[in-house]
Amino acid sequence: MKKLILLLTFALGVTVTSFAQSKPAEFKFDKETHDFGKIPLTSPVSVEFKFVNVGDEPLILTKVETTCGCTVPTYTQTPIKKGESGLIKVTYTPAGSPLPFSKSITINSNAKTPIKVLYIKGETTAGK
Repeated sequence: MKKLILLLTFALGVTVTSFAQSKPAEFKFDKETHDFGKIPLTSPVSVEFKFVNVGDEPLILTKVETTCGCTVPTYTQTPIKKGESGLIKVTYTPAGSPLPFSKSITINSNAKTPIKVLYIKGETTAGK
């Protein structure tokens, strides 16, 4: 009986230790919000959100969505290994009347925090 208890205790200790050493994938962005300031209504603008995987597991982006068709994301499609970096580029094409704008970009991934939101904002102007 003592051997069985000792064996179970050892197995539990090895399991806990192996889980404690492995951190899931996780983002570390250089910035999470970008302010374009004043931009002309006639010109699309872009920003790049750079990030590093600070977890131990490979980071996989499964989906990147925006709040409207005026904002188009492109992103790193391959798994990002521990310590490597990736990129999410967002292009905003203004339309309509000169107004302030605020848009969100939602990222779905296998990270510790599976849903991450980035933001862009600014103000469109009628002048060039």
